[in-house]
Amino acid sequence: MFNRKPIEERIADRVAKRPPLKEGKHFEHKPALIVFLIVIGLVVVKFIGAFLLMRLGVH
Repeated sequence: MFNRKPIEERIADRVAKRPPLKEGKHFEHKPALIVFLIVIGLVVVKFIGAFLLMRLGVH
């Protein structure tokens, strides 16, 4: 439409321009790492909160 490449081709061109990932690197960009750490942090806080509630005898 309007003489533009399809979205798949534009994405493929953009991915082809990126440098290869470094050895041992798990996250391609910082936002993915931040979201991952926030999710892990929330899970840990939830487990600690549940443990404390059980220790206090709150049902």
